[in-house]
Amino acid sequence: MYVKKFEELSKSDIGIAGGKGANLGELTQAGIPVPPGFVVTAQAYKYFMDEAGINDQVMSILDAIDINDTKALQEAAEEIKRIIIESPIPEQLTLFIREYYNELCQRVGEDDTDVAIRSSATAEDLPEASFAGQQDTFLHVSGDDEVIEYIRKCWASLFEARAIFYREEKDFEHSKVYIAVVVQKMANADKAGVMFTVNPSTGEEIALIEGSWGLGESVVSGDVTPDNYQVDKKNNEIINVTISDKKVMYTNDEAGTSIKVDVPEEKRNERVLSDEELIELTEMGKRVQAHYGEPMDTEWAFEKDMLFLLQARPITTLGNADEDAGDASSDLGDVLVRGLGASPGMASGTVKIILDIDELDKIKDGDVMVTTMTTPDMVPAMRRASGIVTDEGGVTCHASIISRELGIPCVVGTGDATTTLEENSGVTLDGKKGLVFEGISETKEEATAVAGTVEAAPIITVTEVKANVSMPEAAEKAAATGADGVGLLRTEHLMLTSGIHPGKFIADGREDELIDTIADNVQIVADAFYPRPVWYRTLDAPTDEFITLEGGENEPREHNPMLGWRGIRRELDQPEILKCEFKAIKKLHEKGYTNIGIMIPLSQSPEELKKAKALCSEVGFEPHKDVDFGMMVEIPAAAIMIDEYIKVGIDFVSLGTNDLTQYTLAVDRNNEFVAKHYTEEHPAVMKLIERTIRKCAEAGVKCSICGQAGSVPHIVEKLVEYGISSVSSNTDAIADVRKTVARAEQKIILDAARKRLE
Repeated sequence: MYVKKFEELSKSDIGIAGGKGANLGELTQAGIPVPPGFVVTAQAYKYFMDEAGINDQVMSILDAIDINDTKALQEAAEEIKRIIIESPIPEQLTLFIREYYNELCQRVGEDDTDVAIRSSATAEDLPEASFAGQQDTFLHVSGDDEVIEYIRKCWASLFEARAIFYREEKDFEHSKVYIAVVVQKMANADKAGVMFTVNPSTGEEIALIEGSWGLGESVVSGDVTPDNYQVDKKNNEIINVTISDKKVMYTNDEAGTSIKVDVPEEKRNERVLSDEELIELTEMGKRVQAHYGEPMDTEWAFEKDMLFLLQARPITTLGNADEDAGDASSDLGDVLVRGLGASPGMASGTVKIILDIDELDKIKDGDVMVTTMTTPDMVPAMRRASGIVTDEGGVTCHASIISRELGIPCVVGTGDATTTLEENSGVTLDGKKGLVFEGISETKEEATAVAGTVEAAPIITVTEVKANVSMPEAAEKAAATGADGVGLLRTEHLMLTSGIHPGKFIADGREDELIDTIADNVQIVADAFYPRPVWYRTLDAPTDEFITLEGGENEPREHNPMLGWRGIRRELDQPEILKCEFKAIKKLHEKGYTNIGIMIPLSQSPEELKKAKALCSEVGFEPHKDVDFGMMVEIPAAAIMIDEYIKVGIDFVSLGTNDLTQYTLAVDRNNEFVAKHYTEEHPAVMKLIERTIRKCAEAGVKCSICGQAGSVPHIVEKLVEYGISSVSSNTDAIADVRKTVARAEQKIILDAARKRLE
């Protein structure tokens, strides 16, 4: 009852062994090669909690938690884990665990064999609930004393802060969520990876296999770009082999501990899986899918030429083949590079590799621009390109944002596109799946046209839905969506179209020319949206984006420009540039474009807001009286001190969640190595967002959001619930965001009506 061998379990035993343990039992019973092991059941965990007498203590701590108070949540989680780790395990239970571990050692012929200890959570009355990735896993544990110690740590991990938050969000009762623990012989893999038994995007009967050297941690964690293989299951034909530069691997040190090391130079670009191994894997995938009766997501390992399956679970994210038929990815050539899908659609063209700003003239209409990372001064060339591919960046980087606005397919974070793709070769890129294929596809025009089409949605919402705009050319398309205005008009691209540093205009006595450049470009956007509001954000360009401009040779070279001299802090140091911006907006107001508001970026102190308003007054343009004056909230300090900003006086606030997330989590959003840690949904980020919205609502200050989070439907639902005034999203997401806003508003009305009836 308290401990079960894999052979004693099946997929129907989720309530006993959790999803992981139940599936390992099912695979074992089906004759699939699985490293042997046993499960310390959910009942054992319940027995421990009851006998230790700590249930009530734990539940009382949980009852008092405000999950939106990140610090309190973390403190409560640590307290509960301490209680569990310090509580004694009943002697009867430790005897069972020692007995099963020693029997496992005898079975594999090793003293104190290394095992993996994996959490396998489950929920009473909710066997289908998923708790994947929330609890801990421990590798290379040996000896019965260590096994018992780490089983207790697995139990404690049921109360990690992320797990508590998830259960609260999903309305799962903490008292009904239990945890089983899998104890399994370590597979000391020579090569390992992941296999989907069907194409997870289209459902096609093609095995998609990724593999790398050493243990599977490198593939699952994203530390390495693995080899990618596709095998047609009908005839076991290998239809695609993509060999990646595998720079790191996980292996065991002399003490048996898993460590990350560099892959030997001769193996970095060596193919991991032979044709025979691919067919062996595919055949195993067929067996597993046939046994379960549904497509499966599996983890595998080869140890001394022996294939083992380490995990299997149903694929829960299957796409619709009909919906994806327009991109026809399965009919294209070999995958040359892989990255993040940043802007949807298909594009074909000739590769032009840009390693220096002086090479931009190489880009002709219809070419595919391949570069390390785009900068604002590349925008004119980006407009000419049919597609963009970068080595670096995530879905909120410059290349992603601009490509989405322009309706250009884009793949970012490939790592090596500039060295892998050949100059003047023909390629096709899939901006949805993040793939670049060999050869030019004839479906380019049709697919791109579909991707670029945006239809206005005839839905009325109280919460306004606005557009983010970066360049005048995008304004007409954005306005055609029916957007309620522009929540973010980025200055950088408007000001830099001349290719001249704004400081040089002033140094050369050409201030009026700079003012006209800004005013003329902003007018195009204001015209397209008039009388709908347009919020103009003053200059916020990091120094590395200015350095290539004429006159930019004196820009400082900062170690981390994202944390450096940018936003309002720079503009207060160079007030003449900021005054030119104020004069440009004043000029437009005098021409009748009173729908333009001014918003300052990256403020960390209300004193900065005061100084900015004083400079605006100096040019004869009074904040609040002549023009609506607001600010971005992109720094945690601004969100925490929003009350003080409101006292200083603001007409509106816009949450810049891209920067707010990176500054809260210490994650550079342009760095693909840490992209996996970047999430606007982190409890700390969401708490700052909620605080800002609620404080603004109380004070009657309009509050919007203009970061990437404004395009994510389930986040938008929360924003509406918090009381946000408007949501500003990318042009291609406006119709969907409006539908989401409408549903969220209807839900609030319905919930209120139900409460009245009660």
